Amino acid sequence: MIIKNKKQIEGIRKSARLASQTLDYITPYVKAGVNTEKLNDLIHQFIIDHHAQPAPLNYRGFPKSVCTSINNVVCHGIPSRKDILKKGDIINIDVTTILNGYYGDTSRMFLIEPVTKKARLLVRRTKKALDKSIKALRPGRYLNECVGKIIEEYIEPFGYSSVRTLTGHGVGLKFHEEPSIFHFNTGRNDIKLKPGMIFTIEPMINASANYHVKTDPGDGWTIYTVDGALSAQWEHTILINATKGEILTK
Repeated sequence: MIIKNKKQIEGIRKSARLASQTLDYITPYVKAGVNTEKLNDLIHQFIIDHHAQPAPLNYRGFPKSVCTSINNVVCHGIPSRKDILKKGDIINIDVTTILNGYYGDTSRMFLIEPVTKKARLLVRRTKKALDKSIKALRPGRYLNECVGKIIEEYIEPFGYSSVRTLTGHGVGLKFHEEPSIFHFNTGRNDIKLKPGMIFTIEPMINASANYHVKTDPGDGWTIYTVDGALSAQWEHTILINATKGEILTK
């Protein structure tokens, strides 16, 4: 994992802050009757207006500026005029900004009220899993014991599962850097946390014991739960500082 210097950390911090501000900006527009392409267009313009670029646009052929993942879509949902939000939906909006060459990456869940108790608990517990993981981070500890182990031990008693084939990642100088950040217990304590590390934690939690996923063969991007279960995700960009894990995307 790349150890960032002070200048790089400050550049990444500014981009991460913009990514978070972008989600703040879009929040009032996330409501029933709005299509996800409209959300994409608003986010795109907001990022451009702040002298930055949306990292997903044209990344490996991805056609939009943001990912919008509804209900049983785990991640990489493509915004579309056909996807109109309705009451009862849960949606993840995933934003990555490039500001002065530095990357900030974050996502949030939004509830289109009224939602079911099952959906609300999934969203709330997924957020808590992320928070518990971040709280455990500190220099000298191992990545797996702070992230994958904590997340899996927390969510499994609810009958949930943590997607295994999709991960968090190093970030900051590139969109995706080494290493992969697993959200289940790999049993491997091979990466020791050090000040200057920056990476995302972004658990994708399915509301069933089945962690397997499938990719839409038509668009090659949209990833679904195989059993149709709801899925939730929250994401932050994290800096390991001298004493703890610091959330940059807040």
